[in-house]
Amino acid sequence: MVDDLVAHVREAFGWDADVVVSAGPRGALGQIWRLDVGPASYALKEIFADPPSEALIEAELAFARRAAESGVRLPASHPDREGRHLLTAPGGTRLRLYDWLDLTPVDPAAPDTPQELGALLARLHRCAPAASAEPAGGPPDRWYDRFPAAHEWAEVTGSGAAWAAQVAAIAAAVPELCAAVAPADPADLILCHRDLHPENVLADPAGALVVVDWGDLGPAAPGRELARALFDWFCEHHVADLGAMGRMYDAYVREGGPGRVLGPADFSMLLASRLNFLLVQTRIAIDQEAEPRHRAWAEREIDEALHILPTTRQLADVLELTRAHR
Repeated sequence: MVDDLVAHVREAFGWDADVVVSAGPRGALGQIWRLDVGPASYALKEIFADPPSEALIEAELAFARRAAESGVRLPASHPDREGRHLLTAPGGTRLRLYDWLDLTPVDPAAPDTPQELGALLARLHRCAPAASAEPAGGPPDRWYDRFPAAHEWAEVTGSGAAWAAQVAAIAAAVPELCAAVAPADPADLILCHRDLHPENVLADPAGALVVVDWGDLGPAAPGRELARALFDWFCEHHVADLGAMGRMYDAYVREGGPGRVLGPADFSMLLASRLNFLLVQTRIAIDQEAEPRHRAWAEREIDEALHILPTTRQLADVLELTRAHR
């Protein structure tokens, strides 16, 4: 299958040199393949989910230019010979081509990481335009402010899977945990990356941060994206590093970031997106018609998701922290 995709890309981009293919990282929505074409290297993204609309791609390219002008590093997207940034291979697989950058994970425990992340997020938010609708039109995606209702968990909690009891416990705690989850004020929305977890902010050989995977770009309140990033980076296995969170928050404010975490509703993006992601992965894991590679990946993601959902106590602790640091 990979050979067929590469053959299509070779034709689309008019490459004459040999192409050497190797597997890169994968995420929930796609697999990255490294393509070495003569002296050049590219990242080919095989898209698993619904492909991005032309409007989303245009918004991504425009925001990438603004971000780059603000000092944010990101891989460039390449159009084919006909100017298309989204390709459709035989069989319907959708593809994007980017620069390949040699990147490594950022260590959250490194002394400078919180300050660097806070400054990065502030730069992204400062250059972002107002955005009250999704790039393709329509209201902001409810993925970020609506959590699954009780009946939506029934199929997976009754599946008999090894993790079903743990998911049932989480589902039972959802009403209390998500009591304040609500849509943001449209006047507060700007264009945001909406997925700035550690797999999407990496380091180049010089140590500079690079933001990848812009497929979730869309409207969000900056304070809500900030709150989610604090937990994405500095809370794992139910242990929150409040010191690192405070340093990241301070750096964000110092660098002119417009968002603030002031109340329980500011955790809406964090809670809704994590619960929605968990539900989707459990459904994939029990779907006998899903590809084995997707089911196996979903099982790994479920295991991680069960260990990173914040508690009400942690939310209260972080809210006290951010109110003191504003």
